[in-house]
This record gives sequence, structure tokens and C-alpha cells, in this order.
Amino acid sequence: MKTGHFLWTLLFVHSLWLLPSDGAIRNYYLGIQDVQWNYAPKGRNVITNQSLNDDIVASNFLKSGKNRIGSSYKKTVYKEYSDGTYTDEVSKPAWLGFLGPLVQAEVGDVILIHLKNFASRPYTIHPHGVFYEKDSEGSLYPDGSSGYQKADDSVPPGGSHVYNWTIPEGHAPTGADPACLTWIYHSHVDAPRDIATGLIGPLITCKRGTLDGNSPPQRKDVDHNFFLLFSVVDENLSWHLDDNIASYCSDPASVDKEDGDFQDSNRMHAINGFVFGNLPELSMCVQKHVAWHLFGMGNEIDVHTAFFHGQMLTTRGHRTDVAHIFPATFVTAEMVPQKSGTWLISCEVNSHFESGMQALYKVDSCSMDTPVDQLTGKVRQYFIEAHEIQWDYGPIGRDGRTGKSLREPGSGPDKYFQKSSSRIGGTYWKVRYEAFQDETFQERVHQEEETHLGILGPVIRAEVGDTIQVVFYNRASKPFSMQPHGVFYEKDYEGTVYNDDPIKDTNSGLVGPLLVCKAGALGADGKQKGMDKEFFLLFTVFDENKSWYSDANQAAGMLDSRLLSEDVEAFQDSNRMHGMGNSFAFDYNFEVSRK
Repeated sequence: MKTGHFLWTLLFVHSLWLLPSDGAIRNYYLGIQDVQWNYAPKGRNVITNQSLNDDIVASNFLKSGKNRIGSSYKKTVYKEYSDGTYTDEVSKPAWLGFLGPLVQAEVGDVILIHLKNFASRPYTIHPHGVFYEKDSEGSLYPDGSSGYQKADDSVPPGGSHVYNWTIPEGHAPTGADPACLTWIYHSHVDAPRDIATGLIGPLITCKRGTLDGNSPPQRKDVDHNFFLLFSVVDENLSWHLDDNIASYCSDPASVDKEDGDFQDSNRMHAINGFVFGNLPELSMCVQKHVAWHLFGMGNEIDVHTAFFHGQMLTTRGHRTDVAHIFPATFVTAEMVPQKSGTWLISCEVNSHFESGMQALYKVDSCSMDTPVDQLTGKVRQYFIEAHEIQWDYGPIGRDGRTGKSLREPGSGPDKYFQKSSSRIGGTYWKVRYEAFQDETFQERVHQEEETHLGILGPVIRAEVGDTIQVVFYNRASKPFSMQPHGVFYEKDYEGTVYNDDPIKDTNSGLVGPLLVCKAGALGADGKQKGMDKEFFLLFTVFDENKSWYSDANQAAGMLDSRLLSEDVEAFQDSNRMHGMGNSFAFDYNFEVSRK
């Protein structure tokens, strides 16, 4: 092709960009910049209000040393500028952290991303949830493209590229969707390493008429709009790992990049790039409409359960207080906060919670108007006690699948149930919620249909409009509480101490089912109408190493400390009880009678 023909063809193709649009043309000027990032700018665990010197777990990630990087890392991020001179940076909310700026548009719009790379290596920008041609994909892989269609695949240092994305009807939110869908954009030269380096940001696609005419546009349908990335950011994958070792380790030559402890110290369990409550305050108002855009990236460890204390979310047409997030999963959740206060957001995966994936959000009473109390149902009263017991995970003593003894050498279950001088053997001190008839706590409630509950506490049932009143008596030797999911409560009934370790409470046995039913669903006996049987099953690995009673169980087992010290890992593994059927392992059956 002659040069003149090539230029004419190129101009013609670019002119087609604007033809499908019946909406706005939204220009974003994004620069890729190297920055210094601090995962804990407040220098402490904000949730527990402990300094790094006093918090052993946080200091493992955040304290620098001769072979530890600490809390600060060199990263590369997207920044927004006001125009093509890239001199005037557009400010963004502090809580966005190292995420790039929000890119938003409506169905029918054209998004033009004017990307300039100020960093030291090639990067791109690749979107999810929008339409693009090959020259605007922003992904480097052997796709057979060439020439101008390949320029988007890798923007070199000092280079620039204009990406054209559109939102046709085929990419629009459906009638069942919320007004705006959650998506992301990120660099895709080497996606895992690019994202770990910091190149990721939020993108939303909205129904027509959702955004106003302001600059930047604001949503008309919500009062607050928040974007949260739950991710174990693996700095070992960052392009800047060597620079970070040289800059922040006091003895860089002593660093072994293959050492497991060193690698673990660089895996930051972060929300928007902040750990241990360091995320700047997320503020909103009581009775105002809030949209939460939640997303995850990463690998198999990035399975997250985002728990919002004190409020309810609506997501995919269901009410919940926990959102489930997986790698490359994008969740749009809506909330109307009912009660003021400072509340916790945390990932309920135990290791993530312990490693700092926690933040705080604040709900203010911005108006003197107080919500009208709409409760018109019953007051359902429960008397529940925390009671310490010895619990046998295998009371029948045999494997329900094979019929063999749980203690038979080489059987598989024997590593959990064979008692020896270095094994506890399947019976542990635990604590359980138990129901009583009244406030005297003298007569227990015995219901034959709940025998399958095992270690679980009694079933709490209520209908919409009801009030649940729990009288809790702690007969155990340690302080405990009751924290509910799925119901409304005031701050003084939350049952949570943010600076404590709830993981030990649940591993000790304190968990039970709560059933919220539609009005009229429960009969006079408090059971569901039209149901002959109900089963409540907890699928979990009870980690007895993280129980409050771990030391007591070791003492009761009269274990040989010398043998334990020689085989710590295998001993700990023997105490992780894979319970299905509510802390029964291998040998529990449910009977469902036929009518």
C-alpha cells in the first residue's frame, strides 16, 4: 500500500470511532507515573490502635529491616490530568488509594482515553465491560494484529496512545441490573505483574440518564459512590521488587527473594492499597443512598468475603451484609445506612482478617430527621448461654464411608483421631451456645429436630417486623459475646470488639444459625410453615490451633513437648478438623423420613 493510501485509510478508520455514538464523548487524560506508596501511612494498626512495635502480626508486614521492605514500596499508578498537557493533575478521593481515577460513562457514550506513559517500562490500559476494536484493546498477546492495531498493545516509556471504548446496547446494564455496573481497567502487557505493580482502576457503565452534566459527572440516583479493591497485593510480582529491596532493606545483599518468610512479608492484604485500618475514612449519611462497587483481582488466595458491620447491602436482588468477591469479579451493592456510628469493613477469610484486610466506614446523622420505627411484629425472646464442653468430632468412632475405625493406622482419619503423646485425638474443649427456657438458666431447651446441630448454637428465628431479644449469659471462663448477621442493631447490641480476635471465638465453637423469614412464614410454634424438616449445616475447617482452648487441650492430652517441637507442622495439621454436619467429621448421617 502506498503511503498516501495508508494515511487515508488510517484517518478513515479513526473517523468511524464517533459514528456509533448517540451519547456524549467523554475524554480522560491518564498518565502512568512511578510513585512511592505507603500501605500504612498512619504508622500503626488503626483497628487495635497499636504501634507496629506492639503488634507482632502487623510488624511482620510493615516494619522494614535488613531483609524486610516494610510498609513503603515503589509502585506505578494511573493518574488523571485536566488536558493533554499533562501538567494539571485532577484530585481524587484519598480512599481510592493507589487505584486509578474513576472512568464512567452511559450507554451510547464514547470513552476516549488519552494515555501517556511517564514510567520506566512499557504499559497499557485494558478495559472490562465496554466495546473496543483491536486498536483499543490494550492487551499484549499473539493475536495476529499488526501496524496501527498493534500500537495499543504496549505503550513505551514516553509514548502515548488514544484508546476508544464505547458502550453499545449489547454492553448496557439490563433491566434487572442496578443503574451502574462495576468494571475495571488495568495494564495488560504482563497483567499479573502490571496489576501487582499498581496499574488498576475502577470503571462504571450506567444506564442512560444516570449521570448529570457536571465535570466530573455525578450520579443522580445515589448520594455516595465508593469503590473498593479487596486484594492480596503480591509485591513479589511487582516490576519494582529489586528497586524496593535496594531502597528499603537496610542490608539488601542479605535478601533471599526465594525465602518464604520474605515473600509472605510482601503480600499486602489490602483494601485499595491500605492495611490494618489505614484506609482513609469513608463517610456517608444516615438514610442516604450509597453505591458500593467491589472488585477483586489476583489468584487462588484472592477469595474474599467483605463483611459490612451494622448495615445491609442489596446485591443481585438479595439482601446481605457480606459480599462475595473472587479474582476478576465485579460486584455492585447498594446500601441505605440506618444507624450512625463508625463501623468495620473486613474480609472474613480468617488469614486475610488477621493479616490486615480491615477498614472503617463512618455513618453520620446529617439530618435532624430520625427514621420512623416500622416494627409491628412480635418480640421473640431467647435465653442463650455460652457453656464449655468437651467435644468429640467422631462420636460414633468409625468412618461413615468405609466403616473402618477412625483410629485405624493408615486409614486417613487416624491423623485426626489417633491419640498419642504428640496428638490430641479428636476430642477437644470447646464452648457452645445453648438455649434455656427462661432467665433463670436452669432448664435447657431440648428439641429433637435440632440434634443435628452438633456444636452449633440453637436456631434463632424471626419474621420481618419482629424484634429479637437475646438474654445472654456467659458461663464460660473467657469473655464472649453474640454478634448477629442479617438483622438491624444499635451500636450497643453489635456484640463486637474491633480490637479483639473474633477468629478465636468461632474456632472455639461459638457460632449458630439465624433465620430471617417473610411475615407470616412462621407458625405458632416458631417453626416454618409447610416444612416437615429443617437442616442447618456449617461447612468449615475448625482450626483448634486458633481456639481459646488450645493450651488447655494440649494440657488435657498430656502431650510430650519434645515430640511436639520436632513435628510442629504435622501436629497443627492434625488439629484442623474438616467438619461437615456441624463439627462431626467422617461419621455423621442425616435421616430424612418419607411420608
